[in-house]
Amino acid sequence: MFKHKADGADERIGAGIIQLLDCHLGVYCCGLARAFGGCSFEPRLTSRLVYDALLDGYDRNALTLCSIGSHSALEVAYGARAQGLRNLVVTAKGREKTYTRYYARAEDPPRGCVDETLELDTFTDLLSDNVQNELRKRNVIFLANRSFEVYLHQKFSYDEIERGMKVPMFGNRRLLRAEERDEEHNQYWLMQRAGIRHPLQFRSPEDIDRLVMVKAPHAKVSFERAFFLVSSPQEYREVSGRLMRAGMLTAEGLNRAVIEEYALGPSVNLNFFYSPVLGELELSGTDTRRQTNLEGFRNVPPSAFDALRNMPMRLEEAGHIAATLTESTLETAFEMGERFVRVAREANPPGIIGPFALQCIIVAGPPKEFVCYDVSLRIPGSPGTRFTPYSAYRWGRDVSVGERIAMEIVFAREANRLNDVIT
Repeated sequence: MFKHKADGADERIGAGIIQLLDCHLGVYCCGLARAFGGCSFEPRLTSRLVYDALLDGYDRNALTLCSIGSHSALEVAYGARAQGLRNLVVTAKGREKTYTRYYARAEDPPRGCVDETLELDTFTDLLSDNVQNELRKRNVIFLANRSFEVYLHQKFSYDEIERGMKVPMFGNRRLLRAEERDEEHNQYWLMQRAGIRHPLQFRSPEDIDRLVMVKAPHAKVSFERAFFLVSSPQEYREVSGRLMRAGMLTAEGLNRAVIEEYALGPSVNLNFFYSPVLGELELSGTDTRRQTNLEGFRNVPPSAFDALRNMPMRLEEAGHIAATLTESTLETAFEMGERFVRVAREANPPGIIGPFALQCIIVAGPPKEFVCYDVSLRIPGSPGTRFTPYSAYRWGRDVSVGERIAMEIVFAREANRLNDVIT
């Protein structure tokens, strides 16, 4: 383990890379304009110059996969080692033991998967120039996970995050912001253009005429959401008032809440992987979430319902469970994924690179139909996807998402196409 000193001096990264990254953000804006038919600029050449600059000075035979120490960092570390790459986990002070002690690499006998850690005072120190320099010295290719987005976005805008990461990132760094519901060109915009059904949205609480889920930010825990279910304007006022009095919700958060129809059916996360090297879409695996205290509600006998009437539902992530689909629905699932990949490429070249997920409810038919209530545009937080059969159907053995990412990087390196899988 090595530690970063926030006040330490270090050489600054070349201005050329920063300038090219700024130029690259212009490509993003133009990509959106092209989606509306308003821009004829072809970004491919500029993109390749940017990606080549990001890889400038790298030893491509000593690449290191790196991620924030949370969410899916162990998945990335394991996958890197499985494909002969090194890994580095960036930790924050007080949150390092999982990586420095419990899963650190050791010998005799060989065990663990984390090669090295970099300890910061806070995750937001990641964007400092001297930390970025440390990462570049280690030939880092960075993988964004949800924790990376959440912790850095507490302090920085997405523009600042995109510009501040001076290391190559596996995937499309400019698509991360589309997960946020308050972004203009967000996941709903992409789903609508891809013809993917999502829950009906209500502009005002006064329009509520059926069971809806209200998705608001949690008042105290920024990376959680204070979701609640109501079926009328009056119930909305009662429940939201109770949550505000309990300190779980603020008036500001409520004003930014999304109100959408509650789809009834089993949930399934379609964890896809788009390979630019192969030009193909894969289904890495499927899973469903375990959430507090929703899971507890499901286990309560009907005789106890009255005792829970005024208890707010909490949907904090507690883990995932591997799940499978009926084989007859796989074609529909792939078609949804392919449409999403196509729209993302048109709107924001180069589009999807690597993992993404369409998180769905399967509603009753006939025919049964997927309703997508959320999209993730980076590595999923569920390591259990490898225990569904879909990667083995494709590769002849179980392949975790972390290993599939490492495979793609190795494929790209061997084909001299690394700049096709990073931004």
